[in-house]
Amino acid sequence: MAYILKKIFYSVLVLLGVVTLVFIMFQGFGDPARMIVGQTGDKKTMDNIRSDLYLDQPKWKQFFLYLNDVSPVCVHSKADIEKKQLRGLFIGGDKKFGIKIPYLRKSYQTKKEVGQVLLEALPGTLLLAFSAMLFATIIGILLGVLAAVKKGTWMDTTAVFSSIAGISAPSFFMAIIIAFLFGVVLHSYTGLNLTGSWYDIDEVTGAKYLSLKNLILPAFTLGIRPLAIITQLTRSSMLDVLSQDYIRTAYAKGLPKRSIIFRHALRNALNPVITAITGWFAELLAGAFFIEYIFGWKGIGKITVDALEKLDYPVVMGSVLLSACIFIFINLFADVLYRIIDPRIKAS
Repeated sequence: MAYILKKIFYSVLVLLGVVTLVFIMFQGFGDPARMIVGQTGDKKTMDNIRSDLYLDQPKWKQFFLYLNDVSPVCVHSKADIEKKQLRGLFIGGDKKFGIKIPYLRKSYQTKKEVGQVLLEALPGTLLLAFSAMLFATIIGILLGVLAAVKKGTWMDTTAVFSSIAGISAPSFFMAIIIAFLFGVVLHSYTGLNLTGSWYDIDEVTGAKYLSLKNLILPAFTLGIRPLAIITQLTRSSMLDVLSQDYIRTAYAKGLPKRSIIFRHALRNALNPVITAITGWFAELLAGAFFIEYIFGWKGIGKITVDALEKLDYPVVMGSVLLSACIFIFINLFADVLYRIIDPRIKAS
């Protein structure tokens, strides 16, 4: 428990650093009031918007007000709670102390809350990242085990060569090639679309319906690099474990080869693989920007790129903070998983 609490404390410090960097990088670029009202806004309207966004305050005060908005622990006036429609538990008089859902402010372009914008895009990113990681994990571990068991054969050589090619190929380049090849050139055979999200809209009724066919190309493209790395790590880790004395003892006892490989060797070889899986899963969740943009997949990456094009900084800032939270949560989950899989870590 003390170990987990220490990790949570360090995570809070990391998040505080991310919030500071995000504020410094994006606050003050352009004129948010002008972005909201366009070129036709009068001076009074502009001044009111600047006041609402605290742009008439000193920079240090703007930072603490922003920190108060995005933090789950906060102090807000009753008027602020009603105006921003904050959701949480608040106690006190005019100035209330509370625990709330972080308020990421509103989009300059759509006027919607950034949290709502990101939550609408999150299912698409979760589905894409999970599918890509599931594909990469299953195929990568099987290829790595096969390459280690068949070391020196053509199977081993093919697996190693393919993984090196997968690691070397940039994601955006592979996305363009795969999209053009399977979505355009071979479209009549594959039936796969060049772009599309996890749902399609009926042109007549306007109803949404699930369309997982659109998931195949972006998930495959996104899974190529983690697949290559998982294959390499599994192979090298399995080769190290297969040379251990207890594996030779298991063979000497006459245990089935499949049992030795998967129950004894693979379990002890999984630690570096888990590191790769959790790290890559966090990265895929946090920012498959090029893949989502090229395939038109509605997720956090595409929303962020679109927001950058329109200088919609609250959405970009919220996206960065959400990405940081995803990284931290998955790293915490990986630490717990290590202790479950490898008893040596728990004992130490």
